[in-house]
Amino acid sequence: MPIAMTVALAAGLLTATAPTAQAAAGATFPFTSVEAESATTTGTRIGSDHTQGTLASEASGRQAVRLNSGRRVEFTAPRAANALNVAYSVPDGQSGSLNVYVNGTKLAKSIAVTSKYSYVDTGWIPGSKTHHFYDNARLLLGRNVQAGDKVALEAANVQVTVDVADFEQVADAASRPAGSVSVTSRGADPSGRGDSTQAFRDAIASAQGGVVWIPPGEYRLTSSLSGVQNVTLQGAGSWHSVVRTSRFIDQSSSSGSVHIKDFAVIGEVTERVDSNPDNFVNGSLGANSSVSGMWLQHLKVGLWLMGDNDNLVVENNRFLDMTADGLNLNGNARGVKVRGNFLRNQGDDALAMWSLNAPDISSSFENNTITQPNLANGIAIYGGTDITVRNNLISDTNALGSGIAISNQKFLDPFHPLSGTITVDGNTLVRTGAMNPNWNHPMGALRVDSYDSAVEAQVRITDTTITDSPYSAFEFVSGGGRGLAAKNVTVDGATVRNTGTVVVQAETQGAAAFRDVTATGVGAAGIYNCPYPAGSGPFTLTDGGGNSGWSSTWSDCSTWPQPGQSNPDPDPARNLAKGRPATATGSQDVYTPGKAVDGDAGSYWESSNNAFPQSLTVDLGSREAVRRLVLRLPPSPAWGARTQTVTVLGSTDGSNFSTVVGATGYRFDPAGGNTVTVALPGGTELRHLRLSVSANTGWPAAQFSEVEAYPTS
Repeated sequence: MPIAMTVALAAGLLTATAPTAQAAAGATFPFTSVEAESATTTGTRIGSDHTQGTLASEASGRQAVRLNSGRRVEFTAPRAANALNVAYSVPDGQSGSLNVYVNGTKLAKSIAVTSKYSYVDTGWIPGSKTHHFYDNARLLLGRNVQAGDKVALEAANVQVTVDVADFEQVADAASRPAGSVSVTSRGADPSGRGDSTQAFRDAIASAQGGVVWIPPGEYRLTSSLSGVQNVTLQGAGSWHSVVRTSRFIDQSSSSGSVHIKDFAVIGEVTERVDSNPDNFVNGSLGANSSVSGMWLQHLKVGLWLMGDNDNLVVENNRFLDMTADGLNLNGNARGVKVRGNFLRNQGDDALAMWSLNAPDISSSFENNTITQPNLANGIAIYGGTDITVRNNLISDTNALGSGIAISNQKFLDPFHPLSGTITVDGNTLVRTGAMNPNWNHPMGALRVDSYDSAVEAQVRITDTTITDSPYSAFEFVSGGGRGLAAKNVTVDGATVRNTGTVVVQAETQGAAAFRDVTATGVGAAGIYNCPYPAGSGPFTLTDGGGNSGWSSTWSDCSTWPQPGQSNPDPDPARNLAKGRPATATGSQDVYTPGKAVDGDAGSYWESSNNAFPQSLTVDLGSREAVRRLVLRLPPSPAWGARTQTVTVLGSTDGSNFSTVVGATGYRFDPAGGNTVTVALPGGTELRHLRLSVSANTGWPAAQFSEVEAYPTS
């Protein structure tokens, strides 16, 4: 067996590289892609751009080449080829063609281009804009091209933006398997003019336990197939046998053993209508089924899988230009393997598991190559038990999307949150992460999201490579804004290169341990640690050793770091404790520790009653020089004067505390604003500030409405 070749992104070229001991990320596929911006052109290069709603932002590599009529882009063929697929965009409402030249000679065939399948609007999805600007068109050249030959594309009668060209050597059409039932023997029309729906149904009914053969040609189906079970549907190759339909199989159940292989299903879906089953497969193929060697294009979803699909294998397929997901395991997927697929230009999550009604269990996405999902994530895991995401190559996510999202966002009930062990191993993320217009802040390349419930599963993230993320590398967030915990996370072995803002973006309470994470070219700071809502609890980063290049912390939680922005000079008058994580030995009812650092003097923390001493601890986020504390109680006259006996302690590691100011009685009087100031000794440096209260003359508990810490006297 020859050495398996895998694909890694380099400047302008998807290049094949042999695997090392750690399997390289991505799929193995029979074509080589070349970026238009790396080719010779008489047109105009556009990009780089990450702005939602622009042509460049949706392009592979965030760059492309715009050709006005008569302009061309010339590629150097990277390999022997007899076929070409081109990712392109034309202005909305227009169509035309690309002339093709090989070594200066114009071919008789041209590539038709159209905006028909582009410019999708999904106004019901918050934060979306018109998107899905690109489309793919393919051509059998009718001749062989050798490596080094010059292949030019010329805009004939319309402006065309060319993104990428795939060069492929297509094999001859396969032969009919012995004993198979040909759809043409049941009346299917290979010219595509007649309706072949009934012929396909009759062939499937005749071939139970055997093979339905789809010879070279084009076949038009006008309605979906159902009752498909215990049969193989096989074509002569995805460039030779083509089925034209927007709904291929639609069935809620099957006894299984369905095997679909080696042909194309190309639809006519031009808009996204979520109530329509405009999918290659909608529902169930049944247990022990497979889908392989397929070319799926211009559908709403490739496979939307519900019901029994136990042990399904989906491998070595191409998913192009869906208006929604490429594939979604919509609950109850057990032992499903999705591997070795290529997905480009999906209109939602490229690959998703969504544990609705029943959990997805022990299923995996492995060695897939995903590029340009233009409204969501490359891979999204919404709930499920013992899920694996391994050795995938994901690039160029756009609005509302991370490269990989591990999430408890439920969308609907009954939802089954993440449980067991979630394995995220060996993935490579390139230019992933995007601005979320609903949050008005960015999403990281790899996101752990306690959106609707705390992350209780063990999330194991290992051997990750993150390159050129426009914003952060690892994000921990509670996307529903409720501050639910993202915990039980380990990040073990990661290489982060040229991240736009920070390596770790922690926006909710929780905890993660990091080991052997190295970063270079960090844009703003190593860590943004600002859990929301303020006072909801800390996010604890544990340094497991071997980390380098990202030790600094963003200093101002009131601002978002921008790509390439250095850490701002700190405001010398800033309150170091405001909005920082706060904990306490106890609290009474709703008077939680966060109330003491929320910036509102009218709210307050109150400890457990009749249980002195009690303490409040504030994590300032990094080691700081602190010279002055301001302690407040609500200024209302209803709060009578009282004296609290307070000891000030400090720590740099959160474990070992020393006394900064010994036990002292401080009088709080509403006549003076119920405020006291505590001067700290010169040279005081601490990260963790602790106030231990041993007495209160006004109430049998410790009480503070605000604890403020300042770097100036």
